Amino acid sequence: MRKIGIIGTGSMGRILIEAILESQAALPAQLTIHNRTMEKACAIAEQYKGVTVSADLRSLIRKCDWVFLCVKPLQMIPILEEYNGDLTKGKTLISITSPLSVPQLEGMITCKAVRFVPSIVNRAGQGASLVTYGLNVDEAQKKEMNAFFSNFSAPLEIDEAITRVSSDIASCGPAFISFLVEKMIEAAVAETKITRKEATHIAEHMLIGYGALLQEKLFTLSTLQKRVTVPGGVTGEGLKVLSDETGDMFHKLFVRTHEKFDEDKYFIQKQLEKERRGT
Repeated sequence: MRKIGIIGTGSMGRILIEAILESQAALPAQLTIHNRTMEKACAIAEQYKGVTVSADLRSLIRKCDWVFLCVKPLQMIPILEEYNGDLTKGKTLISITSPLSVPQLEGMITCKAVRFVPSIVNRAGQGASLVTYGLNVDEAQKKEMNAFFSNFSAPLEIDEAITRVSSDIASCGPAFISFLVEKMIEAAVAETKITRKEATHIAEHMLIGYGALLQEKLFTLSTLQKRVTVPGGVTGEGLKVLSDETGDMFHKLFVRTHEKFDEDKYFIQKQLEKERRGT
């Protein structure tokens, strides 16, 4: 059985742990976890009996075959610099952050490097996850890892060049969609006599049913619109408003997320240069 280490039990780290354990991709006894605030890691271990909490990063890394690094990008570099000697060739480091590229990871560590970008929907055993493998990961290892990720997600191997936009859709997308649906609810409450509770109930169950239609491949995004839209009907009028009002909204969204991505990459590069100078 693979021994799996998870460094960082914040929002995404915890979601990853829960997804792994509740999908039975791994047993609690296979997991060793660490967090700067140890109370958070201990709370997870209390919930999932058998998970080991380690206060010492070096012992976690030495013990585990796969090490998931679930901390903020600028926190990663000092960890990798300090513990590179423990990340030996037989191990695999799996980063869940996008600004630090796989080639950059490979330039810092001796072991194999993988980037795995999860999504909050993986918590329900659903949704895409994004995987980019380093050059030293062979086909057998890719097959093993894809099988592991498939327990709680639909892994898609992506090229480095589309990391940000893929993450915007898969990982940020649930937040973007939630925002839009909340705006729809707010407008319904403001313009009609429906209550927030009623509108929220209808919207949530609409989304559940919508997802099921796509999952069962009963419709595509386009064919679903066509099936619901009756010529001269209400849906068509609503779609006209959406077409007029959204305009280039999503174009602007992707421009801004890529600007922020470039900012993050710039600061990471500066920190890498600082670490190399030893200052």
